[in-house]
Amino acid sequence: MVDTARIRGLIAENNLSQVKVAKAIGITPRTFYEKMKKGVFGSDELEVMIDILHIDDPNKVFFPKNLTS
Repeated sequence: MVDTARIRGLIAENNLSQVKVAKAIGITPRTFYEKMKKGVFGSDELEVMIDILHIDDPNKVFFPKNLTS
């Protein structure tokens, strides 16, 4: 499960919007919002987010140990 709070923070830090990130990964904003609610993204979507959000350690964002299901 993705740390969506961290993703939101990274989006803000990079002066982006969720709409811009959705377009960059090739999905609609509505689909992006739904994926954020579930905390689940495909590997191809994660690769794009790593790049556009300048994520140094993807494991801390995409596979955080402190999140529970």
